[in-house]
Amino acid sequence: MPTPAPIPAPASSHPLQAAPPDVEIMTIGDELLYGQVVDTNSAFMGQELAKIGLRVRQISSVSDRADEIVAALDQARQRAQVVLITGGLGPTKDDLTKHVLARYFHTELVMHEPTLRHVEEIFKRFQRPMLDVNRQQALVPANCEVLHNAVGTAPGMWFNDQGTVFVSMPGVPFEMKRLMTDHVLPRLQAQFHLAPIEHVVVMTAGLGESFLAQKIADWEDALPPNIKLAYLPSFGAVRLRLTGTDDGQPNLRGRMLALLPALRERIGEYIFAEEETTLEAAIGKLLLARNLTIGTAESCTGGLVAHRLTSVPGSSEYFRGSIVAYHNDIKQQELGVKSETLAQFGAVSEATVREMAEGARQRLGVDVAVATSGIAGPGGATDTKKVGTVCLAYADATQTISREYILDRGRALNVEYAAQSLLTMLRQQLAGIRG
Repeated sequence: MPTPAPIPAPASSHPLQAAPPDVEIMTIGDELLYGQVVDTNSAFMGQELAKIGLRVRQISSVSDRADEIVAALDQARQRAQVVLITGGLGPTKDDLTKHVLARYFHTELVMHEPTLRHVEEIFKRFQRPMLDVNRQQALVPANCEVLHNAVGTAPGMWFNDQGTVFVSMPGVPFEMKRLMTDHVLPRLQAQFHLAPIEHVVVMTAGLGESFLAQKIADWEDALPPNIKLAYLPSFGAVRLRLTGTDDGQPNLRGRMLALLPALRERIGEYIFAEEETTLEAAIGKLLLARNLTIGTAESCTGGLVAHRLTSVPGSSEYFRGSIVAYHNDIKQQELGVKSETLAQFGAVSEATVREMAEGARQRLGVDVAVATSGIAGPGGATDTKKVGTVCLAYADATQTISREYILDRGRALNVEYAAQSLLTMLRQQLAGIRG
């Protein structure tokens, strides 16, 4: 069979456009619609496209049916000038994407010899027999430009059709990411005029989105026209993202960073990082900077706080251990909680959780300890303690502090929020914020 005719590089075959194109992402596969596979590809592509100044206008998911794929392609080209497609490029019968694309672009599938040699090398390397269905991975529409897949057998395919770019990539995340990095992003930058864009991220915890917006309203209103602020809430935190577009003046990033001191004046106690990171990673940096060790004593959170702290690479430098004291006997035996305290105040009380934190400091031999106790639900309520009552404590060599919260989010989220609230309190204490 003939190989596809080479297509000139986009930079030389298409004029630069004055405005960035609209982008649509299309994911193909019944497994996505059934919820059997979570779509992480779209999130990655959206993040990477934003870095080069492109915005995703829509994300669509389509089943493994030829007529529905065609309808989705027709709709996408009405909304966007770039359509990025993932999925449906495997060797099995339900993988229809390239067959549909060949019909859609009025061409036939032909053997791409460089891809065939690449597939043969992969099977030879792993000493596996190569079946005819594996050879068919090298079949591509004759009028596409083939994008080499360095880490898989299904190549990417680039089409320019009536002013719209269509790019088809495998749905396997690590293959898609490699194709995006090696080929798609550089080609999009070459084909379209993309103004320089900068992002500055500020991570906050301990204050909700609406309260943050209220505190920084005047600061936000005074931002230059080319710098926009986005509030990106996640579990127990809000990421503030400044996006700056080129205004013809030098040092865009430097001018964006110069806006942060005024932001710190307003919400400094809630800022835990000025970069993309996690709360537990920021806590780790504080512990390392102060040469402190830490341990946890957990009841209602069942070890979740310890898990989050130890999820950070290098946490063995400061994390010593944890005692999950779910039963009152363990609170007494392992943490030294007094029987009188339990009798008078109960297991879910600030008095008990303070003794748990202090006991953990002693038993684990650490500088800092934190503790949790609560009624996660759905049962466990008493006449004086509602479901969702959570008590948290922090102890170091000079002080022990405690707080009580009433959460109302169901068992799983009550546990998550208890852990997040304790980590927020820990971060504030380590940073010298005594709220």
